Amino acid sequence: MEEKDKLRILIPHWIAHNNDHAQEFRDWAVLTELVSEEITAAADTVVLANKSLSTALEKLGGPLQYSLLD
Repeated sequence: MEEKDKLRILIPHWIAHNNDHAQEFRDWAVLTELVSEEITAAADTVVLANKSLSTALEKLGGPLQYSLLD
């Protein structure tokens, strides 16, 4: 499999994984006042990273569906 196709499979996974982390960060930020701002900033940074990953995915031709059964 070409690297381009691997990335078209991996990037959507990375984005979903990052979204999970960003939400977890936000959940924790609500629980603490001491470092809420910093944790929220980290979540915002993850969202920004996902925008870059989404742009890269678009340039590669969008997501590629892959099945281990193929």
